[in-house]
Amino acid sequence: MALEFEAGGLDRADVRALLAEHLSDMFATSPAESVHALDLDALGEGAVSFWTAREDGRLLGCGALKDLGDGHGELKSMRTTADARGRGVATALLAHLVATARSRGWTRLSLETGTEPYFAAARRLYAREGFEACEPFGDYALDPHSVFLTRPI
Repeated sequence: MALEFEAGGLDRADVRALLAEHLSDMFATSPAESVHALDLDALGEGAVSFWTAREDGRLLGCGALKDLGDGHGELKSMRTTADARGRGVATALLAHLVATARSRGWTRLSLETGTEPYFAAARRLYAREGFEACEPFGDYALDPHSVFLTRPI
């Protein structure tokens, strides 16, 4: 698999469709007050950098990094297309995002994901890649529908 990572792309129809699917699934799975996925406007803000993963031009996934300051970043909007699942796309995308965060001089990367069974595969991926449970960070508060994870980079 030869993945190509591209910065940006929020204006592309396939990216917008994948992000709409992502938000729809988040609201279908978690209570609205526990959905922390970013919409298109928030993904375009200055503190957020967004990437896509493509194979032969076909969108397979996306992810973003949010600069929290003081060398701390947050992983946001990790999503793969249905036909990309089980092919290692999420692992490769996560590796790209971690390497990018490291190249920026960040020393810690954190994330929030859900507690529901729907998020089990994501939690397994993050645990495999060295993320461990932590307290809420940034603007997050304790929430029974959220798991907070972090790792040094």
